[in-house]
Amino acid sequence: MQKIFLIAAAFLVACTGTPKTVEADPNWAVDGTIYELNTRQFTPEGTFKAATAQLEKIKDLGVDIIWVMPIQPIGKKDRKGTLGSYYAIADYTAFNPEFGTRADFEEFVAKAHSLGMKVILDWVANHTSPDNVWAANPGWHKRDSLGQMKIQYDWYDIVELDYENQDMRRAMIDAMLFWQDSMGVDGFRCDMAMLVPTDFWESAVGELKAKNPNLFMLSEAEEVDLTEKAFDMHYAWDLHHTMNALTQGKIAADSLWRYFDKKNGNFPKRAYPMVFTSNHDENSHAGTEFARMGEKGARAMAAFTYIVPGMPLIYTGQEFGSDKQLRFFDKDTILRNENAPQFKMYQDLNKLRKSNKALWSGEAGGDLVRLENDKPSQVFSAKRSVEGDEVMAVFNFSNEPVTVTVNGLTGKMKQFPMGEQVELKETMDLQPFEYKIYSTL
Repeated sequence: MQKIFLIAAAFLVACTGTPKTVEADPNWAVDGTIYELNTRQFTPEGTFKAATAQLEKIKDLGVDIIWVMPIQPIGKKDRKGTLGSYYAIADYTAFNPEFGTRADFEEFVAKAHSLGMKVILDWVANHTSPDNVWAANPGWHKRDSLGQMKIQYDWYDIVELDYENQDMRRAMIDAMLFWQDSMGVDGFRCDMAMLVPTDFWESAVGELKAKNPNLFMLSEAEEVDLTEKAFDMHYAWDLHHTMNALTQGKIAADSLWRYFDKKNGNFPKRAYPMVFTSNHDENSHAGTEFARMGEKGARAMAAFTYIVPGMPLIYTGQEFGSDKQLRFFDKDTILRNENAPQFKMYQDLNKLRKSNKALWSGEAGGDLVRLENDKPSQVFSAKRSVEGDEVMAVFNFSNEPVTVTVNGLTGKMKQFPMGEQVELKETMDLQPFEYKIYSTL
């Protein structure tokens, strides 16, 4: 059956020139956790080899997918900082010597695969560095009224590609196929995906998935059209900003329900929102999760990302409690505390996620159902259930102690993280940013 499916998909590509999007089989990702690897800052060396030596620790954390930030050479023209932005790519099918060689990356991917982890590569399809090798091709970049390649926003180190040019589109897909077919990457995280025409993503993803139906596609966007037509997972940007505002006391806890009510009505159930307390943009430009949310708020929100629908993200260094705003255009290194409580916290959360189907992503997981409580401005309470698995969670998202009564919080369940059996009571006391998570026995 699979052979017939692949032949049919290839036939569509060959005959139409515009491949139909092939639906992924996301079964391998339903209980997954994604880790964003900032190769430059993850280790003192900042290399593939040094990162490869840390893969067993990442696996021990409970990670399933490693998203590697761009690893291609960075442009020298109009470069920001000493080393430049990963997102100002000079050659789509080459390797940044700062990180190592092709052989080094092949070893990284092979090691990750041997540990049962997938590797997805950050893909920058909207723009290139001004001195990208494609700059020699007339019409591949957008031009201003003076004939100069167009700079987008205040990103003076990059120039915008022109998706009206079919030769450029073909070259972009071929470059993606290189990383899939020759390097063995299992998917792509697509930078600023909403700035690239949706029909390009449909063509590219269709062609990629014709060869690998299980390819995983993440968009740095929160647009229904992209998710419906090309991507498996999207950024939960609105939720992230709501989480920041909530921990800063700017909004009430029940604001979260306005987000979920809105998103549930827009995105298909199969969609995976990627939920996070930090990433490379937030850390380097907005501050660490501790700066934005406070220490207690950051820990509560980390747990929250495992309870709500979607896939949780761990950014480089969060597992070590790194409270460092990393430089983006120069070498820096995370603060690595091997005894940080965050490592065990993420381990426990990943074990809970894998063991309880209610917390799985997409159609495999349970819907988020509101548990009414008498302190809705301070306390978020909800449950998720599927196929006999259930999780109930109560979060005090305020800076004040609270006594709260939660309707329906009854029965015997296991309490996270120790797993002891408890008799639930509807009324409980919670300290600031304290939370309780219960799961089926």
